[in-house]
Amino acid sequence: MACVTKFHLLALILLIVLEWRHGVDGKSEVPCFFIFGDSLVDSGNNNNLENKGKVNYLPYGMDFPDGPTGRFTNGRTMADVLGELLGFKNFIKSFPTAKGSQILEGVNYGSGYAGIRDETGTHVGALVSLSKQIQHHRVTISRIHRILGKNDSNYLNQCLYLSMIGNNDYISNYYLPNYYNTSRQYTVKQYANVLAEEYARNLKTLHDLGARKLAVIGVSPIGCTPNATAFYDTNGSLCVKPMNEAAILLNDLLKLLVQDLNKKLIGANFYVFGDL
Repeated sequence: MACVTKFHLLALILLIVLEWRHGVDGKSEVPCFFIFGDSLVDSGNNNNLENKGKVNYLPYGMDFPDGPTGRFTNGRTMADVLGELLGFKNFIKSFPTAKGSQILEGVNYGSGYAGIRDETGTHVGALVSLSKQIQHHRVTISRIHRILGKNDSNYLNQCLYLSMIGNNDYISNYYLPNYYNTSRQYTVKQYANVLAEEYARNLKTLHDLGARKLAVIGVSPIGCTPNATAFYDTNGSLCVKPMNEAAILLNDLLKLLVQDLNKKLIGANFYVFGDL
């Protein structure tokens, strides 16, 4: 699973809120919030799937108002906190639970263990990769169209989109050679390029579907996770340096691809947050 420090998360939240702050009347400047990602934002999308990557039981959720919901934390996720700071009164619903007009506030598609690549994390069972999350978003758009009619495109253009994914493509794929062959197929640099190219295609698809305000969260210091330091040589340091260097490679490419997308895509206002 993905993991970042509390300080890192708070810093990212602050940056995003400053970029899309509240309007003068106290209401959010964005009418809806769509969330794509992994366990850092999952709010229950894994609950009904056949896998070992679900957490809808105690002690998960022990500090959350609704108890265990499938969030990979004892309380709120980064997406929950961000939604509150952006002015949303309710937590954004997961895709299976969002009903009726609730989808007009947005939908959370995040899935624990998911990655940019479809096979990432599948050693734990069924999950919702980024491309599948976008398929779910297409379903949501069709439902919004039935509610708003021809005004749906303008509405979607005003929404905030959050994409927080990529950690598992390393810790639940590249660095799990017993389950995946990507580390034998690609060098670290080649793999970063493969991920960046696939990510760019997915972000372009989101733009085609109406996304204009998009926050992309970079890969966290994966070499500092407890799992990494337990199974890989740290050479006397606190973290596994090669793993963090791999994350930096992808993050540097993400900055470039987002700059390129902003130049090529009409109205794109995409940002990358979370430099290591």
